[in-house]
Amino acid sequence: MTIHTSLFPSISICTCFLLTSCWTLAFSPTYKSCPTLLYHHQNVQLGRNPSKKQSSALHHSVSSSTPTAKYPTERGSEVDSRKIIAGGAGRDHLTAVRLKHIVFASQELADESLALLRSARTGFDDLAVQISSCIETRDKGGEIGWVSVYEEGSENEHLDLILPRDARLQVLGSTTKPGDVVMATSERGYHLVQIADVMVDVRKMAVTKPRKKKKETVETDDESKGILGGALIAEQEGIEFKKDLIYKIETMGCQMNIADSERMEGQLQSLGIRPFDEVKDQGRKVDLVVLNTCSIRDHAEQKVYSYIGPYAKRKREGEDVTIVVAGCVAQQEGEALLRRAPEVDLVMGPQYANRLGDLLEDVSNGNQVVATEASHIMEDSTKPRRSSSVAAWVNVIYGCNERCTYCIVPTTRGVEQSRPVESIVQEVTELVSQGYKEVTLLGQNIDAYGRDMIPKRKFSDLLRTVGAIPGLKRLRFVTSHPRYMSLGVIDAVAETPTACLNFHIPPQSGSNEILEAMGRGHTREKFLQIVQRIRDRLPDAAITADIIVGFPGETNEQFEETLQLMEEVKFDSVNTAAYSPRPNTPAALWDNQVEDDVKQERLQRINRLNLQHAAKRRARMLGRVEEILVEERNVKVPTQVMGRTTHGYIVYFDGDIDELRGKLVNVRIDVCQTYYLAGEMVGFVEDDNSLDPKE
Repeated sequence: MTIHTSLFPSISICTCFLLTSCWTLAFSPTYKSCPTLLYHHQNVQLGRNPSKKQSSALHHSVSSSTPTAKYPTERGSEVDSRKIIAGGAGRDHLTAVRLKHIVFASQELADESLALLRSARTGFDDLAVQISSCIETRDKGGEIGWVSVYEEGSENEHLDLILPRDARLQVLGSTTKPGDVVMATSERGYHLVQIADVMVDVRKMAVTKPRKKKKETVETDDESKGILGGALIAEQEGIEFKKDLIYKIETMGCQMNIADSERMEGQLQSLGIRPFDEVKDQGRKVDLVVLNTCSIRDHAEQKVYSYIGPYAKRKREGEDVTIVVAGCVAQQEGEALLRRAPEVDLVMGPQYANRLGDLLEDVSNGNQVVATEASHIMEDSTKPRRSSSVAAWVNVIYGCNERCTYCIVPTTRGVEQSRPVESIVQEVTELVSQGYKEVTLLGQNIDAYGRDMIPKRKFSDLLRTVGAIPGLKRLRFVTSHPRYMSLGVIDAVAETPTACLNFHIPPQSGSNEILEAMGRGHTREKFLQIVQRIRDRLPDAAITADIIVGFPGETNEQFEETLQLMEEVKFDSVNTAAYSPRPNTPAALWDNQVEDDVKQERLQRINRLNLQHAAKRRARMLGRVEEILVEERNVKVPTQVMGRTTHGYIVYFDGDIDELRGKLVNVRIDVCQTYYLAGEMVGFVEDDNSLDPKE
């Protein structure tokens, strides 16, 4: 899998949608950056207006050629995924839900247990085993199994003695969203019922368009559906597919895209298709290519068409190659992408990353497929192919309900959908059992975790629960939004030994007027209160950020306020970006755009200050012995290995990667550079479980 963010290890999901001119090469845990959130706002216009010529060029750059967003984007629009999906194709094609339940004799006990589940102090499965009065499901953690959403038939009659029909109707009438826990009553007592997962017919949700067949084509055996069809048939029938098929995935953008690509690779490998090997397959053409796109930059769509050009040429010349465009540009463009590039076989939004195999089945049947409808996120049916054997990403919340005026993310990744606590714990537990030492929890707006659930949950509780999983050595998360980040999250990090001393909290600007225009929903003062709380509780913690310069209407005085904020905080690193207009965002159409030369001058100034602060923050490490988790070889110096401190600082030192990969070691820091440290290994960490770097 080719990851284009390798040049930009600090890419943030929050800032990623508009970075254009410059990325500051900041630290970030194994290319773990940050998501952030977005809060919408009225069309506030500040500062001077551009010339008519400049304004015309701006409107042309965000012209109406981009389709209207399918997800709600206006301030005040609906952000409850239950209502969006219940009223759309998602509910129409929802076929079943997987349920668990706990049965109580009294409502009082059920209410007390619901409060316990809300705090994440215990899992649903464990509680069911301990106190459920349902003998049939108690020893299975309350597992009922898959239940059809169509109660008018007799498909669920076998469940009547476990979860009677009236209780099922109560549950299905209130929610079908994974993670929700609701109460239902029946002659058996009081049921706490959890929606553990959903089953959606994604093929019916997708738009399919039959391809025109070439008259001269002679079809034989599996060739009637192409080599991809042969692989799918073999997988379905459980037989060996003898042809050696290879795929290639190109990944652009933030770590959420990288995580999505890992999930898609898992799907492809389950079909018997292997990844392209640059040495073994030199000179070989790939059979399937996936471009996982990012819509953050200017002309993102044009870059997609340019990339798929060589593969489209192969298809026009009659070669059997499958072309998939996934990610944010795919969601943004939808069917328009097929009109522009008719050689593309599949266009799929991020919410379908773990259903690639299902959608490829329609492709193998001779169709072009577009899958961009809103849908509840289903749990993975296959295991992701992780790009690291030491550190892994785990999604905890998808989408974003905020409406920052510059941000395209809500239109491409949809509304917030938190995963069930139990699913997250299970995934992390499995990763630890496979030898992973570090996990980074991912979300566009991670502090919003659980606010979309019934009952609501807290991210701070999730941190404590995941951090307590036996065998896990390090826990990170990205990204925090100043509007939502609670002091409880800081306390949870301070009180959880595995939680790393690393906070990514983007202010985006130091000016209250610009923050209001951005629709961020927080002030400079609120941000500084969060920073002070971190400094009080965790004085050695690293704080990183994202900042945008040249936002529409930004004056010199307002830019100076941003520099002053940086001086007050002294960030360990900042991802910096000059504002660029993106489709379907209010700020792109404002008439007070800042001229490019002004943006660039401000960008240069903020980068110089950023470098000064980054160097100063790392200089304090000189002479210290730090605990390092070894991840990979230093690609520039093969005799060295690369690891990170709990703060996220990259550290290089001499060592054998085959011996040290995944190990926690002590390194004395002898060299402090702006964005990396170097030193000498002085020993292994003797007792990983008892070591807490905060003490």
